[in-house]
Parts: sequence; structure tokens; C-alpha cells
Amino acid sequence: MQLTTFTDYGLRALMYLAAEPDRLCSVRELAEHYGISRNHLVKVVHKLSQLGYIASTKGKGGGIRLARDPAELRLGDTIRSLEPNMNIVECFDRDTNTCKVTDSCHLKHFLFDANQAFIESLNQHTLADAVPNKSLFLKPLRPDSILPLKIS
Repeated sequence: MQLTTFTDYGLRALMYLAAEPDRLCSVRELAEHYGISRNHLVKVVHKLSQLGYIASTKGKGGGIRLARDPAELRLGDTIRSLEPNMNIVECFDRDTNTCKVTDSCHLKHFLFDANQAFIESLNQHTLADAVPNKSLFLKPLRPDSILPLKIS
């Protein structure tokens, strides 16, 4: 199984915001930090906002931040809400399934159970658990913003 880029970017955005949950940041800042497409990230952030993960403020001085405590956000539930579907095989979608052995196949049951175990395993962890070292996500200081050390 592979998560979509959309979900990957969503998780990255949430992790970045979890590093400083009270600070507003911009989509541009996130995109630059990860070196990813700003246009794609705008769509991801919009969805995260619709789902209630992110609070956004428009206009000058606006930005985005987590809408909830990172310790409350279960990773499995977050992934499930971002993925368009969790269909790891064709037969999981009745509308598009063309497999000829679906009715008698037992493999789909094993795969379904594995898929459920994947989400349950991830739900043992929160967004806060995924960001133990917040310094990995903080903006580096610009050289011109560092004050010279005064020695007395």
C-alpha cells in the first residue's frame, strides 16, 4: 500500500504546524520548508481546513495553525480522512471491480483485515507522537537576525 501524495503532504503540514501549534504560518512557508509544490499544498491545506484540522485566518497577518491539540489527532483517523479511499485492491470498490473471482475469493478478506490493522496500528499514535523533535520543523534564523554577542 502507498499513501497518496495528497495525504503525505497533509501529514507533513500537520507535523510542521504541531511543532509550534500557537503560531500562524503560511502555506508558502510550509512549501519552502519541505521543497514541495505550493499549488498542491494549497489544495491540501484547504481540505485540512474543511476537515477541522487547521484553522485559517485570511488577510494581512493571517495564516494557518492547528485547530486542535496534536495529542488528540490519531494518525490512522487522519490518514483515513485524507485518503480518497483505502481500496488496496480493485475488488474493494464494487463500482469499478472487474475481477472474475471476487465472489469466491478469500484473499480480499485477509487484505481487508490487514488494512484495518494498518489504521488501528497508526491510531495507537498521535500527531504529537510524530513530532518529538520540534526543532526539525522550526524556521532557521537568518544570519542578519542574530545579534552579536556582547562580552563584558
